[in-house]
Amino acid sequence: MRVHDLVLTPSGVRFAGRRFACSIGRGGITANKREGDGATPVGVHRIMGMYYRPDRLRGADLPEWAQPIRLGDLWSDDVRDADYNHLVRAPHGFSHEDMRRADPLYDLVMITDWNWPDAVPGRGSAIFLHQWRRMGYPTAGCVAFARADLLWIAARVRLGTRLIVRQ
Repeated sequence: MRVHDLVLTPSGVRFAGRRFACSIGRGGITANKREGDGATPVGVHRIMGMYYRPDRLRGADLPEWAQPIRLGDLWSDDVRDADYNHLVRAPHGFSHEDMRRADPLYDLVMITDWNWPDAVPGRGSAIFLHQWRRMGYPTAGCVAFARADLLWIAARVRLGTRLIVRQ
């Protein structure tokens, strides 16, 4: 492990010499991830991108490779879709998540390489790092943080930073 790895532990995520409280999937941690199971998958997942709401995060200290979330940006979570587990644009005739949510959960999203870019239908879509609803409230499989902690992490991660999840 390296100092710039994000390491999920029973007491939170260790990163850059700090420990951050986080929430994980309602299905716990699994080595057998499936679409809809609500679990966070075991493995070494690399940060492959970052999206943010420019209307809500003006002036935030984000890396130059961060991309704005545009109106109409969606994430496909439909196993029947050829674009399953990818960013797509509205209108989109398959099941998807709106990346530009009314709540603040996706104001900043770091995308991992879980089942991406070559998605296998049914292995689970989108393991993101994003803002939590509140401490202890589970996600659908993502890893979520308090807003201030997420912004601190986002300012320091690099493309390829590893999120390490152990059973």
